[in-house]
Amino acid sequence: MAIDVKICGLSTPEAVGAATRGGAKYVGFVFFPPSPRNLNPMDAAPLVRTVPPNVTRVGLVVDGEDSFLDAIMSHVPLDVLQFHGSESPQRVAEIKNRYGLPVMKSVAVAGPGDIEKACAYEGSADRLLFDARPPAGASRPGGNALAFDWELIRDQTWKVPWMLAGGLTAENLAEAVAASGAACVDVSSGVEDAPGVKNIEKITAFLQAAAEIEA
Repeated sequence: MAIDVKICGLSTPEAVGAATRGGAKYVGFVFFPPSPRNLNPMDAAPLVRTVPPNVTRVGLVVDGEDSFLDAIMSHVPLDVLQFHGSESPQRVAEIKNRYGLPVMKSVAVAGPGDIEKACAYEGSADRLLFDARPPAGASRPGGNALAFDWELIRDQTWKVPWMLAGGLTAENLAEAVAASGAACVDVSSGVEDAPGVKNIEKITAFLQAAAEIEA
């Protein structure tokens, strides 16, 4: 696949199967109660164990306390932790050291100034994820089907790999990659019929669209 893909917010065996069979390199599971994609760690464990060993299992948390993270890590076999809240670089480093897993930090983007904030995480995060800043009053920091100006991150360089998220669909993926220069993308709402309801055909179409993009 020319473009690496993460399918996030998976909650059913059918959706996990579609993602992994279709060529997703990463699959994401949400541990954030306000989200319609939220999973209880106990319920998530058997689902996450169905993921093939060649696919990276990512757990998404939002400003999680140590006790909550402990509950996740004691039950769910994850390969990467994704922080999608207001975690500071120091907090990211602390959790990384606590669990010994690679970490990904999301950066909410609305304008050029937000891009600069990403630099603060280069010493603690193993990967950055650029997502659209949620609207005022939103109950969750991502998965809102919103995009930002992709050209804001084009020609930028960071010390760690990065991923593009926010409002991506099979139909606009090629445009987003061309405008941003992304080599890895993250989709959730763009492969759903409603928040938290994954569409198998949309997952398949998104992965096919990624496979057809020439790097």
